[in-house]
Parts: sequence; C-alpha cells; structure tokens
Amino acid sequence: MTGQTESKCAIVVSGELPTGLAVNAASVLSLTMGHRIEGLVGVDVKDADGLTHPGIIHTPLPILVAPRERVDVIVQAAAAQERMFFASFSSLAQACRTYEEYIDKMAATPTAGLASVGVGLYGPRKQVNKLVGSLPLLR
Repeated sequence: MTGQTESKCAIVVSGELPTGLAVNAASVLSLTMGHRIEGLVGVDVKDADGLTHPGIIHTPLPILVAPRERVDVIVQAAAAQERMFFASFSSLAQACRTYEEYIDKMAATPTAGLASVGVGLYGPRKQVNKLVGSLPLLR
C-alpha cells in the first residue's frame, strides 16, 4: 500500500438501504478495514489525566451514498485495480443471522449473484477519488 498521506479511505453504501441497514453496512465495512489494513488505526493515546484511550483511525473516512447498481460498479472497478484494498458487503451477508449461515450461503452463490449494498475502499488517493469523488455523503 501507499503511505497514509497518499492514501484515502471511503465507504459507499446503497441509497436504497434504510438508515439502520446503511449504518450496519458501514459499520461492518469499517471493522473489516480496520482489521485488514495495517497501520490504519493509530496508537493508543493518553488524556491529560493519564487514562488510555484505544487508537482510532487517523485518516478521514467519509460514508458516501450511491444507487445500489453504482455500488456494484465500484466493487468491480476496485477489484480490477492494483494497490486498492476493497471489501464489499452484499445483501446476502446482511440477511444472514450467523456467520455459519453466511459461509454456507456464500459457498452456494456465484460472484455474479452477489448484490453489493456497500463497499469499503483504501488505496491511492487518485484511484479512490476517481471511483467515489462525485458521490454525496450519507445523511
């Protein structure tokens, strides 16, 4: 990956999702990104009283919105780019109640049958901007 100042993060969720499901999708994707992208979360910090606070992401993470079909297009474009980390979140995943159910359903579903309702991106700033630069923030 590139250095933090040259890189950009973004999450895009489907505009067709109700607010609760959009927040769920963004939360799942942000957890995945924080776990998989080394150095994205900063070191723990202490406040003036000496209380330690866990590190948080040290780069902006906009939550953007797009039509569901556009989310699929962004996933496909991100998958084709080198140096781009992406994590997609499908309606299939969002409907599962357990991880075991998710594993089973994913094993029976071809890639073309997965409808993405969200995607997390991390990569070179120019590449991320090209994919999501014109999208509005989730409100």
